[in-house]
Amino acid sequence: MNTIFRKSMLSVAGLAFAGGVFAGPIAAHANPVDAKPVAVAVQSAAPKPQGEQSHISLNDEQTANVKAIIAATKKAGLPERAAVISIATSLQESKLENLGHLGDMNDHDSLGLFQQRPSSGWGTPEQITDPEYSTTAFLKGLKQVDGWQDMALTDAAQTVQVSAYPDAYAQWEQQATDLVGQHWNS
Repeated sequence: MNTIFRKSMLSVAGLAFAGGVFAGPIAAHANPVDAKPVAVAVQSAAPKPQGEQSHISLNDEQTANVKAIIAATKKAGLPERAAVISIATSLQESKLENLGHLGDMNDHDSLGLFQQRPSSGWGTPEQITDPEYSTTAFLKGLKQVDGWQDMALTDAAQTVQVSAYPDAYAQWEQQATDLVGQHWNS
């Protein structure tokens, strides 16, 4: 009895496969007026912020760094989402402060807005502490992440940064989104 049932299921599966193979070319010639663009139906807004959100008040230097990140993102021809990811990353790494060497408090040789390391190939100390250069370097890494536009911010940032705290970027998404909304067109 079990063998008969299994053979019946295989026959149904085979018919379904064959129907798909033969109907596929026919469906491709369907009236295009009746077809709906898949891209429109699939598009969605950026993912919602994950977890509890943090917020800090910004001084003039930090605001200038936000504007520098946005300018570098625009210069690279990338959308607002890239600026949101960049700003959230910088909020986590340096609180949007362009940090020099912090002596004993320094994490290895990490510098600048994104705490990039000369020893890891991010650039020279002078380059890494230049907001446009460091943002462009971060964005170059981000563009190499397949699907970064649609993934959770913390996953995109972590793929570029390779932090010991991979989930920490998520807490800054709302503030980064608000900052981009406030400064993108200014």
